[in-house]
Order: sequence, then structure tokens, then C-alpha cells
Amino acid sequence: MRYDKTGVKVNDRLQTTNPQIYAAGDICLGYKFTHTADAAARIVIQNALFFGRSKTSVLTVPWCTYTDPEVAHVGLRPQEAEEKGIALDTLAIEMSAVDRAILTGDTDGFLNVYVKKGTDKILGATLVARHAGEMISEITLAMVAGAGLGTIAKTIHPYPTQAEVIKKAGDTYRRSRLTPRVQKVFETLLKWRRR
Repeated sequence: MRYDKTGVKVNDRLQTTNPQIYAAGDICLGYKFTHTADAAARIVIQNALFFGRSKTSVLTVPWCTYTDPEVAHVGLRPQEAEEKGIALDTLAIEMSAVDRAILTGDTDGFLNVYVKKGTDKILGATLVARHAGEMISEITLAMVAGAGLGTIAKTIHPYPTQAEVIKKAGDTYRRSRLTPRVQKVFETLLKWRRR
């Protein structure tokens, strides 16, 4: 079994250099989180006991630093996307625009959602806010399910909540689709309907 100071070496299916031995958790993963260890253990069980072909490379891993406010992230960061040649659009929402944050005095923070340029496909997000660790799961789920910001915009969110910041990102995306040309078409259509 190969290892170095960073841990045991495994392949994408968490097999060590001895294909009969698997590893999971901090001993072999780059992310040293309980939730990634749990996800890796599930992959090992599928692959070792049930002849699975599950891979760690398909995992979408959120993380959170529990400061005040919390810092949570999932997916690509802008610099990683640039290194990979992926063009991004960033939708930024300040927590000071969220009514619940204003009510509770938790206006420090922001949400940046990184989407593939010209689309609503979420490639990553950074959330700085009170309870960011709890809110990042909605974005993680959307990424795993292939649901974009358009789907989030159509999803009813309770009001007032801190998670409204995510809904606002979806609404911002939808407004970005209202180009001057589309706006002109709507204006013409509305004038015609008023007659």
C-alpha cells in the first residue's frame, strides 16, 4: 500500500494500491471533514461489498468555517474556473438586501453564485452569513440535481428567512435575461394588450 505524508494513496474508487483494500476519511481525502468521510465510507461500501463503480470525483462537497459570520462554499471558485478555461458569470447579493437579515441585525455578509457564462448552471457558490453552513445545502442540492438558478427562482421560499438570499440570486439571474431587446418586445406586447 502506497502512502506519503499526506496520507494513503487511493484511486477514484478509493482502492489503495492493493485493490482488495479500500480507504476512506482523513487518511486519504483532501477534504478533512466528517461529511466527506461519511460520503467516502458510503462509496467504499458500494464498491467493496456490492461491486459498485462509485467515484469520489463526482462528489459535490460543501464546506463551512464556523466563524461569525460563517463562511461556506461549494464547487468552483472563480480562479479555479479561470485555470480550467471556464467562463463564469458571478451573481452577487448582499445580506443587507435580505429582510430577515435586516430584522435580526445579521446584515454582514454576501452570496456569490458562480454560473457558467450565459447560462443558469451553478458551478459554485460562496456564502458569508450567519447560518451559511445550513443555507449552502440548497445550492449544493441544486448543483447535484442539475437544477439551475432559474429553478431556484421558481421555488417558493418562506418569508422572511436568511435563505431568501438564495432566492434573490435566482431572481437576479432571471432579471439578467431581460435584455434590452426582450424588454422592447414586452413593452410592445403590453401596449398592444392595453388597446
